[in-house]
Amino acid sequence: MRPTLVAPTLEEIRRAHEIINREIGLPTPLIHSPGLSEHLNAHVSIKLEAATPTSAFKVRGGIYLASQLGVDARERGLVTASTGNHGQSIAYGAAVAGTSATIFMPTDANPDKVTAIERFGGRVELVGERVDECFIAAAEYAHERGALYVEPVNQPTLIAGVATAALEVLETQQPDTELVIVPLGGGTGASGWVLARDGLGHPAEVWAAQSSQAPAVHDAWRSGKMEPRPNRTLAEGIATGVVFELPLGILRASLNDFILADDGQILAGLRRLWDLQHIMSEPAGAVGVAAAEQERERLSGKRVVIVVSGANATRAQLAKWLGD
Repeated sequence: MRPTLVAPTLEEIRRAHEIINREIGLPTPLIHSPGLSEHLNAHVSIKLEAATPTSAFKVRGGIYLASQLGVDARERGLVTASTGNHGQSIAYGAAVAGTSATIFMPTDANPDKVTAIERFGGRVELVGERVDECFIAAAEYAHERGALYVEPVNQPTLIAGVATAALEVLETQQPDTELVIVPLGGGTGASGWVLARDGLGHPAEVWAAQSSQAPAVHDAWRSGKMEPRPNRTLAEGIATGVVFELPLGILRASLNDFILADDGQILAGLRRLWDLQHIMSEPAGAVGVAAAEQERERLSGKRVVIVVSGANATRAQLAKWLGD
């Protein structure tokens, strides 16, 4: 029988923050954007989660998860599946903890992300066209070799780690925040934000933003049914066609709203982020900007934080997207 998954507490999130801070130094920057503020008629700040060793927020979770491994788990090593940012986080955390990491990725994976994983000491296996196929292959590989399979989303320790960003903003960097918009793929980031917000008793609203070309979690949040959906988004950091039990439960209990933006809007958000604040982002990191533009009237006059979750795009990708 599968053990019951329990959401992390505020106390664990604080403990995770201490551990992560020792390894990479925190907090990540919170940058007020005059250009986006003028454009959206709100006080807009960017939580720059790309300002980490892996250029993405997920490294917080990887460091904390690896720090909690026992001796046996470290000897067996870690296995997971990822489009890249989660894989980097596990490879980085494994290196810090002195264990191995094998990462399954789609065959067309971002080459910069593959190189980064290998730079951190991880081993990459390319399998299938979409990351959903990699989940199955990674779990089978881990079972055959007795390694520890790290589910990319259904892991309380990962959620506790990434929730530390919310602690930084809501407790110290901008306690008067009224609204936070968070990119969502599988849901660790957004569920971490609502857990930290609720643990602090903070009044800010938290919205999630996802691509309408991969709306599985959005649809499950609205319907309560964990059903797969097409996964055709170019925003690889939020590309998943399946739903995960633990974050869905957290989000359905506490998330204030969930916005879909199509890939065209996401790329427009990426360009807007560059034009108005000169911040580089991958599409997954810019989906919050796209959601903010779509919901501009509801943002008016508020103190808003938009999370830019990552900036792992290749030079060729950026040249194409910024030039369109």
